[in-house]
Amino acid sequence: MTLNGQDIKAFAFKTKAMIAKMEHIVKAAQWHESVYWHLAANGVPKSLHCLSLEMAEEYAVNAAARSQLPSPPYVYRITDSSYHHVVLLTDNILAASVVISSASKASSNPEKLVFHVITDKKTYTSMHAWFAVNKIDSVVVEVKSLHQYDWSHEVNVAVKEMLEIHHQIWNQKYRTMKKEVFEYGKEDDHKLDVLSPGCISLLNHLRIYLPELFPDLDKVLFLDDDIVVQHDLSSLWDLDLNQKVVGAVVDSWCGPDCCPGRKYKDYLNFTDPIISSNFDQDRCGWLYGVNVFDLKRWRKTNITAVYHQWLKHSLNSGFALWHPGALPPALLAFENHVQRIHPTWHLAGLGYRYPRPRIEERMLRAAAVVHFSGPAKPWLEIGSSHVRGVWTRHVNLSNEHIMKCGIMG
Repeated sequence: MTLNGQDIKAFAFKTKAMIAKMEHIVKAAQWHESVYWHLAANGVPKSLHCLSLEMAEEYAVNAAARSQLPSPPYVYRITDSSYHHVVLLTDNILAASVVISSASKASSNPEKLVFHVITDKKTYTSMHAWFAVNKIDSVVVEVKSLHQYDWSHEVNVAVKEMLEIHHQIWNQKYRTMKKEVFEYGKEDDHKLDVLSPGCISLLNHLRIYLPELFPDLDKVLFLDDDIVVQHDLSSLWDLDLNQKVVGAVVDSWCGPDCCPGRKYKDYLNFTDPIISSNFDQDRCGWLYGVNVFDLKRWRKTNITAVYHQWLKHSLNSGFALWHPGALPPALLAFENHVQRIHPTWHLAGLGYRYPRPRIEERMLRAAAVVHFSGPAKPWLEIGSSHVRGVWTRHVNLSNEHIMKCGIMG
């Protein structure tokens, strides 16, 4: 039997169609797998939920767990600007303990450190109990809940407005994403960040109100709760910010041709003229999560007002100016107020499956702070086993509550 040209052509078309269909099926499966992976990252592990309940019970039955934080002889340090003040906004007890433990161990002068842990009302008793019964030598820890702040009516209204607009931005992006059909590639992974509850968390967005949270302080170091401190941070408080408000890593380890995180085009919508006419889409975004803030200078600027102006622009544009998250509006509000700090202070991206640029072992060792930015937090099973050890070594696995809740390194 011989095939004529017509048969061969038909066979080729059919084969090509079959291959294209299989490629589509594979890409769709990869996309669905990535969605499920991101969804898995957003659940609260049973062990962390257990720890929170354990510490809430401890607060109820143990007087020591309700003791004043910090103890009376050290209360004055909370507002003394001669100390090194570190701020965490978190509802994760285990994560906060790792940040404080790693920072104090790495410090050459831990008695200078004052940690301010701000949490929400539901977590407050558990967080307070943990640090009341698990004191860390030399350092001072203050635990405060948002409901304990007595803000003015104006600030309360502004905060509610801010959170409402961030909710609307998230809703808009989520609806749009559900309608889109992605040709999956590793570079698309970050599009699923919209699934993170952190996008609409008050604690996540409240960093824009640091001057109001700490009216008596001149300078603070802001740390995200998904970081580990590896080297002494003391000299960060002595950095010359050159009349800027925030010190942040802008430059990458891999040289001038790549970014430490992502470019502006990955955060902002450059199809909108108000964005494209004011910003460069190929510019590197600075990193949030390890930042020195000069609060004294911040109070002399209109940064927070500009932030709210951009929120109003977003409202008027149909919530399409930027992707959900804390950093995009901060890039806009802090324009011309950012001082570059050396890349070795902050290595980010350890929570992504495909970090860009690729993280090398020498970078991991040299970084003062490693940041598990991305979905795969080190307290989750989906976290990379290669880097999780950097975090778990600071978990006290002999603690009775840690053992009872089955938290393992």
